[in-house]
Amino acid sequence: MRAPLTLYTLFPHALRSLSLVQEHFTPECKFKESVFENYYVTYSSMIYRQQQSGRGWYLGLNKEGEIMKGNHVKKNKPAAHFLPKPLKVAMYREPSLHDLTEFSRSGSGTPTKSRSASAMLNGGKVVSQNEST
Repeated sequence: MRAPLTLYTLFPHALRSLSLVQEHFTPECKFKESVFENYYVTYSSMIYRQQQSGRGWYLGLNKEGEIMKGNHVKKNKPAAHFLPKPLKVAMYREPSLHDLTEFSRSGSGTPTKSRSASAMLNGGKVVSQNEST
């Protein structure tokens, strides 16, 4: 059984930000993702900004893991920096040299051809142990 998705909304309320769980996607759920040169990611609100300076409101967590006030989080503070976790997608897997030890077509009626890893590195030519390079 698949777990339901949870949408969090970050919106300003009396000079502080609140994060609420929502069932439906709303405009408050939209964040702009920015990637820094050190691969950290920041998320800024697409609709809320500081009124005086126009600076964006960033999503940030304090030491306890609670959401910080939107007007106290700046993009250069460590509280706003997140490291993305890459997803493992098993669409295609590159073969390793350790996997190339033997290719076989079992049940096809054709003879099997064995290739060693050194033969694969040498352009398909099998080099005997006696030959020197």
